[in-house]
Amino acid sequence: MDFEILGRLTDVQTLARGTGIRNLGRLRRAYGKGNWRKMKGIARIRLRTGRVRFAELRWYEARGIGRKEIKRKRCLD
Repeated sequence: MDFEILGRLTDVQTLARGTGIRNLGRLRRAYGKGNWRKMKGIARIRLRTGRVRFAELRWYEARGIGRKEIKRKRCLD
């Protein structure tokens, strides 16, 4: 990640789950079997430059495995 999450994720929504995820096979090979979901939410982040911004984040998560591959989709401010 090229950023650090500051505080909590808010407005968390599920975008896809199970077979609705395009990368399901890759996720299972890399991290193991699980009930995978693609999620999105909003959080304050600190960029490498030190700048603090609100951004929409996307990630994959599964119970017992946790959040994986968190990426910044867009900045909101």
